[in-house]
Amino acid sequence: MINIVLFEPEIPQNTGNIMRTCVATGTRLHLIKPLGFSVDDAHLKRSGVNYIDKLEFYVYENYEDFLSKNDGEFYFFTRYGHKPHTSFDYSDTTKDIYLVFGKESTGIPKEILRPHIDRCMRIPMTSNVRSLNLSNCCAIVVYEVLRQQNYGSLLFDEPHKDKDFIMLDD
Repeated sequence: MINIVLFEPEIPQNTGNIMRTCVATGTRLHLIKPLGFSVDDAHLKRSGVNYIDKLEFYVYENYEDFLSKNDGEFYFFTRYGHKPHTSFDYSDTTKDIYLVFGKESTGIPKEILRPHIDRCMRIPMTSNVRSLNLSNCCAIVVYEVLRQQNYGSLLFDEPHKDKDFIMLDD
């Protein structure tokens, strides 16, 4: 199972977009408090509007609470990482994979990263920006994991075809 972990997320629109990505990819979401919003925030609901009821997500009091309830392969996304997200092998579908992202303003604390320095990574980008938007980062990385797993049970065709739908290979 693929899991996105948001350490103390601050912006409800980012988390709402990530919720939508999780539903689209069958990914579980973990939110570690404190949150910069409530889970019934209007901005959060607007971003994830028709999908939140299909989302499997959990909220934890702190990082220790999260760790006590979850076990698997942990990967950390940080500006301090020196390896690209594509340098890891995520292909084993029997493992629970946790993709850990920090809060928008300061990231993941160094005391959490330090013991996992071999699993810290960064999405490559130019020197013109410090980072990408959090929801974009989550989508990029989840789809890399899915690519390595041959996209699991994701659909390659539009599931809501109507009678006027045209198949390009017809």
